[in-house]
Amino acid sequence: MADPATVQDYMAQPQAKAEARIAYGPGPAQVVDLFLPKGKGPYPVVVLIHGGCYLAEYQGLPQTSGIAADLAKRGYAVWNVEYRKLGEAGAGYPGTFLDVADAVDRLRTEAPKYGFDLKRVVAVGHSAGGHLALWAAARAKLPKASPLWRADPVKIRAVVSLGGIGDLEGQRDVFAGACGPEPIPKIIGLAERTDAYADTSPAALLPTGSRTVMISGSLDHVMPPPTGVAYVERVRKAGDSADAIALPGVSHFDVVIPTTAAWGEVVKAVDREIRALR
Repeated sequence: MADPATVQDYMAQPQAKAEARIAYGPGPAQVVDLFLPKGKGPYPVVVLIHGGCYLAEYQGLPQTSGIAADLAKRGYAVWNVEYRKLGEAGAGYPGTFLDVADAVDRLRTEAPKYGFDLKRVVAVGHSAGGHLALWAAARAKLPKASPLWRADPVKIRAVVSLGGIGDLEGQRDVFAGACGPEPIPKIIGLAERTDAYADTSPAALLPTGSRTVMISGSLDHVMPPPTGVAYVERVRKAGDSADAIALPGVSHFDVVIPTTAAWGEVVKAVDREIRALR
């Protein structure tokens, strides 16, 4: 059995070439890489959102290009989202969240050209990207007074969160153990806003009407399995459907490397969620 993957393994992954790079804003980080399957659409869509503690130093698109290409080979159009990260101009609140919102809603504009089936959109997010994927699926619950509110957001029908965080307030200290105490407060503007969790934490926006699958490796040092179980319990209590999956012997990074057995389990979860959509 291979050793659990490290952050160095994650960062050093070979890159796959996208079909197209689409800008949704003027900044260098406001882009999406599109990976398309062979054959004729309409294609189900996987919105892929990378992690990295919300920090620019961990890049994102290069490290997720391999799993994006793998999903495309399996018949999915993959919308690999970049966004402004801490260390880049405009990152934080509201910029990072508006980037994710604008990137997701750009699917509607590009659907006719690329053959997207907007009735079958699932998000897959890793670590900090797991939070952003869950948040993107909850945008219809945002109050109109929030700067993050948008009319008629593209509907994400299910989220597969890989070592992600759904409860920013309740699990912030767990996330800080690996990523440090600053990223979450900075990304949500905690110092400037008394109600900073209200429109940024998925837990505060339940129920969303979307399915939630929390996948965690048993060796995940960032968001260990009990955090996923706790969030699933909260989601179910709010009335939504959710499952927690713990993968034995798997690290925080195995789940986003396409050559691992853990990635195979992630693919199975994505397949199940897509097949369930009508």
